[in-house]
Order: sequence, then structure tokens, then C-alpha cells
Amino acid sequence: MNDSEDFGAWLGRQLRRRELTQAEFAEQLGLTRAAVSAWVTGRAQPRMELMSKIAELLDTDVSTVLVRDTDAGSARPIGWHHRLAHRDGGREYGNAAAFAFDAGLSVLARETVQNSLDERLDQTRPVRVRFTLHELTGETLTAFLDALKWSELEAHYEAAARSRQKVGRVLEEGLRSLRDESSLLLLRIDDYNAAGLTGPEYGDGRFAAVVRRQLDSHKRNDRAGGSFGLGKATLWAASRLGLVLMNSTLSESHEGRTARRVIGRLDLPWREVGGVAYAGPAWLGEPDTEKERESVSRSWWASEQDVSGLRLDRDSDDPGTSFLVVGAHDAAGAGDTLHEMAEALSVAVADNFWAAMIAGRSTPAVLEASVRALRNDETVVPERRIDPHERHPALARAFRAYLDGETVTELTASDQVAAAEVRLDVPPLRSARGKSAPLTHRAVLLVTPAADSDEDHSRIVCMRGTRMRVTSRRPRSLGLGVDPFQAVLLAGFATGEDGEAVHAAEAFLRAAEPPEHDRWGVTEELSALYPNAPRRLTEFNAGMDAVLRDLVGRRAAREAGTGPEVLRGLLRLDPPTSTPGRRPHGYPIVDRVTGRIDSVGAWTLDVTVTVPQREDPWHLVPIARFDVRSGGRPTLEWAELTGKENCTVVDGTIVVTPEARTVRFGGVTAVGTHPVAAAMAGVIVDVQQVREASA
Repeated sequence: MNDSEDFGAWLGRQLRRRELTQAEFAEQLGLTRAAVSAWVTGRAQPRMELMSKIAELLDTDVSTVLVRDTDAGSARPIGWHHRLAHRDGGREYGNAAAFAFDAGLSVLARETVQNSLDERLDQTRPVRVRFTLHELTGETLTAFLDALKWSELEAHYEAAARSRQKVGRVLEEGLRSLRDESSLLLLRIDDYNAAGLTGPEYGDGRFAAVVRRQLDSHKRNDRAGGSFGLGKATLWAASRLGLVLMNSTLSESHEGRTARRVIGRLDLPWREVGGVAYAGPAWLGEPDTEKERESVSRSWWASEQDVSGLRLDRDSDDPGTSFLVVGAHDAAGAGDTLHEMAEALSVAVADNFWAAMIAGRSTPAVLEASVRALRNDETVVPERRIDPHERHPALARAFRAYLDGETVTELTASDQVAAAEVRLDVPPLRSARGKSAPLTHRAVLLVTPAADSDEDHSRIVCMRGTRMRVTSRRPRSLGLGVDPFQAVLLAGFATGEDGEAVHAAEAFLRAAEPPEHDRWGVTEELSALYPNAPRRLTEFNAGMDAVLRDLVGRRAAREAGTGPEVLRGLLRLDPPTSTPGRRPHGYPIVDRVTGRIDSVGAWTLDVTVTVPQREDPWHLVPIARFDVRSGGRPTLEWAELTGKENCTVVDGTIVVTPEARTVRFGGVTAVGTHPVAAAMAGVIVDVQQVREASA
């Protein structure tokens, strides 16, 4: 009874559902309208002897009136409501928030798990997140489409797919795949021990923030990893059909209930169907009974049969939410088969949340995650819990040693973990200047020798908050002869500490992150809130490097001084001399190039460049060439260049942010300049510094 909905709110909704006015209901009860009005507004409660008469008039039983954990009478029809076009003629040809991130399953996994961690409920238990890929064909597919009320959507999809905009082309491919291959891929993300989509239908709360709003994260917890309210858009971006269904078990009752709060949201571009123009989004739900929200779909309390038909059934009563991405695909091209996509999800979770999945002797893990794949309810990839020790053994060893208090101050053995403090001076907020002093946060740097199986090493992995990897950075000036190592920088709440300086560091570093939360750098928010923020970040990075240099340098020096003189002579490492074809260290160098051939035959490339740090910006011209077996390497023109990290693109030139040490940009080659098809040759990328004109 404690979780029951207030009688007045419940009764008001029942009257609207039956399209009864308060006066009509009062007349049937033989009372005045004022008496019923007092009930609805909560000023009074009906006498117990009236309950049976109220139940009879509402076509229900007395128990329902007393407990109020369900609505009276028959259920209202579930259907799709499409938002009408703006009267001022404005049009949106897609959800701009979906383009704030690089597309792909790895980004989806990172954003959804981060959101689940931010909503962790019981702090003594981990959040459990499970990814389920489910391919539907034949009768199984037909049954799902019927439950989805696909017949109400087809005309809207046809109209939206005719759009010449980017979203329209994606929808067209999704429809083609569904029709020609008679197959549909679902991706369900379930979280447990999370808050769930609590709150009112339209007012402030988690439900409205996810289902009805953009740029509303509704995260009041200062430990949260996300802060922009954009991460949820990756769910819709991962759907070729722009469609996501939700089933939530609430941690706080709403309308007297907690189980199976269900709604669907569809994001389409502007379209015209049957002579009526529609703005974009649509919702699957129950028609709202409030007059001011006529024809709007609201969430409904679904039956077990409903959630089973929509493939939204959950395996426990633990609070949390199930998100179902309909028509899922990996836009990054990591894989098309169920096995490949399951592997991509597992790798993404392991790479970004390995620390969150580690428990100490007396410290619980923050996260437990698993991946599985089905085809028509038959297992294709058995469910497997992601083990951070498998992919990142040295990093996992380092963090476990920290949790258990088993770190050392100096590395003397290959299985040891050294820990040292790194200072972060957090300036006071501009609004508090003169009222408060800077705070000094003691971040922690963990260092341990790399494992033989580590593909990526000798970088500093940085994290805060809920232990999600924010970024990994290559340290500077470590010297020669340093063995491969793994280093982890714990800042803010990731240290396990609390206090004013910890809270201040958490807020400062969160403000230094872009929407992707994948680096610490100068952002508009950081500059607006904090004075001298760029200098503080530069000092923080320099402090990391200095502490790391001290830890690994001592070991390198110690090992260099051991062994016979003749062996020391053979193993001596001299600085490299200038080599033909290689640039000296004082120039930008291409560090990594990844790419794929897109549907029109162009190379889509992602390029990372290491640049010497300096106060003035570098101006670089990227050059792409085909790497052919014989003859010269033909130069290709760029169809598109985009700055991704620490740079902007101005008239085909990469302009590097001052003080940056790494730059990341994307490029698409112009197919018309390819001398041969892209599949017949490799591609290499170089950068040249723009020469300044003579005075």
C-alpha cells in the first residue's frame, strides 16, 4: 500500500479513460460534483462504504480501488502517434544528436554501459549489463512485426526513405534488407541494479529525459560519467530503422507500479504521408487521456504477453531498463555476422570498462557484463561474461593491487605494481573567484610491466568517476631503454577517495571532456567555468609524465647497470641517426592510419598524427597515396576532411590546437582521382607542414 498511487490521481485518470466528467460520476454516485472534485484533487478521501459502488461504476473490483496498482476496465489500444510538422515550416531531416558520435557498435557499447553505471542503484552490488543480438526470420519475424504494429509504420518509412538526405538513404537500406532478405537484427541491452526510467510522463525525470528530450542528461549525481544528454542518441544511430523500444522496471513507483513500463520511440526525418506533414519522431504507446495531450502516446503498463511479443522480457525483478534496437547494424563496419558483432561488443566493453569489472578482496566490482547471440530463439553465441583479465592482464593486475593495498613505491620485480601521486591543481570557479582558493587533488598513477600478450602498451590510461577509460595518452621524454609498461591514472572518484578536492577534480575533468568523453582537453565549458584551465591541464599531463619517468626510469637505469661490460656494450641503445625517408623527431609524424572502403569505392580513413608540442599551431597538409607494387605512388585528392581531435580543417589544411601532442582527423578520398579501384591497392597517408610565405 505504501507504493500505491494517490487515490485522487488514480481516480482522475480512470474518469478520463472512461471519458466521464466529475459531474457525471458524482451524479451516478448520488453525490455532489464538489465531493468528487475533492477526491480528485486530494483534499478528501471517499468513505469505505463507497468503495464498492466506485468499483462497480469503474467496471473493476474493490481490491483494485484500494490497492491502485492497475487501471480499471479494459486496456486502451496501443498504437503509434506521429508528431505533426511545425506550423512555421521548419523541418528536421534527422536527429542531429545522432551525429555527435562516430557510428558503430563500439561507441554504442561505451555510451550505454556508461549510462548504466551512472544509474547504479545498490552500491554494494555491480550493475549487470547484458547485450543480446537476435536475428529474426520467417514466422518469428512476422510475429514480431505484428506486435510492433508494423502496418502503421510502413507508409511513414516509405515516405521518409524517399528523402535525399543521409538519414533517408540509411532507412532505404534498412527497408531493402528487411524485404529482400526477410531478416531483421535486434540488439537488446538490459541493465539490472539500475534506477530505471523513473519519473512522470512529461515532467522532469529519467523517463522524459530519455524518451522525450534532447540534451537533458538528468544526472544529479556528481559521480556520473556522462553530462551532455547525448549518449542515448547512439541507440537510435545504431538502428537502420531509427527505432528503439524500452521496457523498464522502476526503482521508484510511478502510478503505483514499478514493473513493465513500456514505450517505443521512432526517429524519422520530416515526411509527408496522405497529404499530412510530420515533423520526425513518433511514439508507440497508449493514447493519453489528458485533454491537452490529445492523440499523444504515453507509456503503458504492459502485460507479460506484450513484452514477450516485443522481445522485451526481462529475466528478473531487479530494477533497470531493457533497450531494444530494431534493425541493428554496425555502421563502423567491424562485422556483419552475429559472431563478429558479438566480438566487437565484447572488445568495446573490455577496452573501456576493464577497471569497472575488477573487484578487490573487500571492494565490489562496479560492473558485470556479458554478450550473447541468438537466431530465432536458438543460441548461436553462448552467453559469456566479459573477463577484463583476459584482454588486459597487466592493467587488471595493476588495478587489483591498488584495490587490495598491495602497491609498492619502486618496481623491483615483473609482477609488482608501483603507485605514486600526481598533483592536479583545480582552480576555483570564475563565479567564486576571491571567495575560495584553488584545491589540490592527489590523483594516483599505477605502473606495472606490460604483459607479453599486450598489443597496446607504454601509454597512460586515464579515468575518473565510475572507472570508465576516458583516454590513453603517450608519455613524453621517457628516455631510451625503457621496458614496455602499463600505466593507469586514477583521478577524482576513481581513486576511491572522497572529499572536497576529489569532488572539485571530478567536476573540473568532466568539464574538460567533449560529448564523447574520450579525452581531457580545453572545451568551451572548461574555459567558461575555470580561469587558467589550459595551464592546469598542461601541468597535470606534465606531472603524469614526470612521475612515470621517475618510476620506469629508475628501473631502466638499474637494469642498464647490471650484467657483464661486454653485454652492456652490445645492448647499448644510441639515439637514432637521421635515416633516409624518416623525419627527425622535431616534425609531425603519422602514428596510425585505419580505414575501410565505403559503398561508393572511396577510402574512408582515420589518421592519428604525433606532433611536437609548441605554443603556435601546426599547419599540416595531409597527402593520401595509393601504395602500389611497382612504379610511383599516385596521389589522391580528398573529397572530405574532418577534424576529430585537437584540430580543425581550414581550406584543406589541418590546423593543430596549440600545446597538443597528438592530432586525429578523418578523410574520404575522391573516387574520381583513383587510377584504379580502391580494392586493388593499399593506401598510405603522409603529412607536410605548410611553409609560411616569405615577407
